[in-house]
Amino acid sequence: MIDAKLLRENPDVVRAALTKRGESTDLVDQILVADSERRSSISAFEALRAEQKTLGKQVAQAKGDDRTALLERTKTLAADVKANEAAANEAGNRFDELAKALPNLVSDEAPVGGEDDFVVVEEVGKPRDFAAEGFEPRDHLELGELLGAIDMERGAKISGSRFYFLKGAGMLLQLGMLQLAVQQAVENGFTPMITPTLVKPEVMGGTGYLSAHDDVYRLDEPELYLTGTSEVALAGYHMDEIIDLSNGPVRYAGWSSCYRKEAGSHGKDTRGIIRVHQFDKVEMFSYCSLDEAAAEHQRLLGWEKEMLDKMELCYRVIDTATGDLGISAYRKFDCEAWVPTQGRYRELTSTSNCMDFQARRLNIRHRDADGKTQPVATLNGTLATTRWIVAILETHQLADGSVRVPTALRPFLGGREVLEPVGK
Repeated sequence: MIDAKLLRENPDVVRAALTKRGESTDLVDQILVADSERRSSISAFEALRAEQKTLGKQVAQAKGDDRTALLERTKTLAADVKANEAAANEAGNRFDELAKALPNLVSDEAPVGGEDDFVVVEEVGKPRDFAAEGFEPRDHLELGELLGAIDMERGAKISGSRFYFLKGAGMLLQLGMLQLAVQQAVENGFTPMITPTLVKPEVMGGTGYLSAHDDVYRLDEPELYLTGTSEVALAGYHMDEIIDLSNGPVRYAGWSSCYRKEAGSHGKDTRGIIRVHQFDKVEMFSYCSLDEAAAEHQRLLGWEKEMLDKMELCYRVIDTATGDLGISAYRKFDCEAWVPTQGRYRELTSTSNCMDFQARRLNIRHRDADGKTQPVATLNGTLATTRWIVAILETHQLADGSVRVPTALRPFLGGREVLEPVGK
């Protein structure tokens, strides 16, 4: 949620951010009208309440006809107070509803445009030349089936499309990757956490995910939502709290299963495990002061790159354009790994600086140097996830269908240097 004072005093700043996102600015005008009505209603209610208190003192001192008249007035006034209180609450709810639909501001440094208008910040490594090696690369699913690591057919049999089994080397590969991510996070001062994957509406809404996504799974009784990232639970962890940032950022690394409907993705990435309904992930999450948010964002990006380097992948870092930020992000960097059989880069990690957008919605604050409470900044970043298996298998495959294990993962796979096809 954007600061109401900023909306009121500098609405053009908000309009400019919406324009950069490619969205209409009409919502700003609606919010300003709702804010004016809300403040007027509150003023009217408070004036009537003040009169009611004054009248109460007069009644206590009055006698005879004066007392009778005053009592009649108190009855009328009580009804007016009740009606104005209801109007003030309604106006407040209307303002909150509109304000929560408003996306975050955007960084002046973020490239302006749509999904394809990103800026490549850095390229690491070169795509492998399979033609020079004399063989045609297999895709990750074919490799996964040869290795006995991925079973899509039985996943679909028991759960439907876009579900799968990871088994044998596949399960160990994922588990090792996630363990390595947690190990790295702990070494860098993160508190490791296994998070709930079902959260209340106010937590899901507080992070912006209800406004931004139509691919969340919802349970009716009680009303709970399956999370698509542990960011949601980690953001809600300090909801309605004042946290201590005197020693620097507070960092968590959340390990969880994640669930997404993948609404609107019909026909996209239907083969294999690139776009699925359930996956596992280790997510970094940081609370810090607004002044430190940009530097913390770079640190999260650095840790993502460190993990990708350990996977020995070819990848690039992109600065995401304003029209592709999502409702919560102020600025976002993606790391995309080269997928040989697709001949293109695919997203493996994303790190977002949300500034105070989520913190205002979730009422998370800290005390500044003067002891005053201020909203915190929240940031998140992927440190490892199931999709990485796609790039690992395809990048490190050998001509016979076996796959070389990245050095950093070998201790988690019993020291194996190469994963061999089943039955070889």
